[in-house]
Parts: sequence; C-alpha cells; structure tokens
Amino acid sequence: MDTALKRTARYLAFAGVGAIVFGVIVLVWPGISLVALTALFGAFAFVYGILAVGGGLNLLAHRSTNWVPFVLGGLAGVGIGVVTFFAPAMTALALVYFIAIWAIVTGIFEIVAAIDLYGEVSGAAWIGAAGALSIIFGGIVAIWPGSGALAILWLIGAYAIVGGIARLVAAYRIHEFRSAAKAVVGALRPQT
Repeated sequence: MDTALKRTARYLAFAGVGAIVFGVIVLVWPGISLVALTALFGAFAFVYGILAVGGGLNLLAHRSTNWVPFVLGGLAGVGIGVVTFFAPAMTALALVYFIAIWAIVTGIFEIVAAIDLYGEVSGAAWIGAAGALSIIFGGIVAIWPGSGALAILWLIGAYAIVGGIARLVAAYRIHEFRSAAKAVVGALRPQT
C-alpha cells in the first residue's frame, strides 16, 4: 500500500505540474493560433491521460479497488489527445466541445475516485474539488461554445492552473498521509 500511495502521489503531482504549465502557456501566449492551441491541448490531455492510467494501473497492481476511475478518466484523456493530433485542422467549435467533454468526463471520474478514496486518504477531497472544477469548467464551455476557443483562453488557462494546484495539493496530502501511516506502523512494530 505504501508503494501505491507513493506512486499515486507522484502521478497526481506530475499531472498537476503539467496542468499548471499548460495554463501558464495559454495565459502568457494570448496570440496562440487555433492549430497551436489544438496541439497544446492535445499534448496536455494525452500526457494527463497517460499519468492517470499509470496511477490507476499502479493501484490495480496493489490490489486496490480504486483503480477504475483513474484508468477510465485517463483513457478518455489519451483518446481526446490522439483525436486532436490526427485532426489538427478541426474547427474552433469542435475544439471547444472536445475541451468541454474531456473536462466533464475527467471531472466525473475524479469525483468517483475521491469518493472511493474518502476516509482512506486525507487528500481525497482535493481530488474531488479538482473534479468538480472540471465539470463546472466543461459545462461553461459547452453552454457558450459560440465564443470560440480563442475567446475563452483565459478560462482555459485559469482552469488548468487551478486544477493543477488542486492536484498538487492532493499529491501533497497523500504524501503526508503516507508519511504518517509509516510512522504509526513503525511505532507499532515490536522493539527488539
């Protein structure tokens, strides 16, 4: 279990850093073209998906039942990333809907993962918060798709940064929980 928590915290931390980097690039580079935004989003979704699948498979390897939301959410990210790479000239409207769908699907699976981990890991609420933020973001983008991807860049960047921070906090909280659990186990071992 110790190894599973350690790897899960790492995967969340990498995903959080990736989200923050993506958000900063989008906010700092406001003149980004639609094709560049598509490629950047595709890369972000793909890498996030790989990390989520890795975290889920890590939990599966340690006989945890909490692996399904991570793997399914990760596969959704990989799928969206692959589609954006093979169709880079998609319209702005299609990109906006891809972003909205990906955010909603990822959010749902993060909330499911948070519910599964609640009571077991102290950082689970942060995973749920990141999931709720993803669903809200996806809903806003889906409701106002006519504004186009470039017009909502600030929203995309802010979502990525805040979601990344939430994932980093979750990773830190899981790391703290892991350290505390190791200390308790060490204290309970018989002294020779």
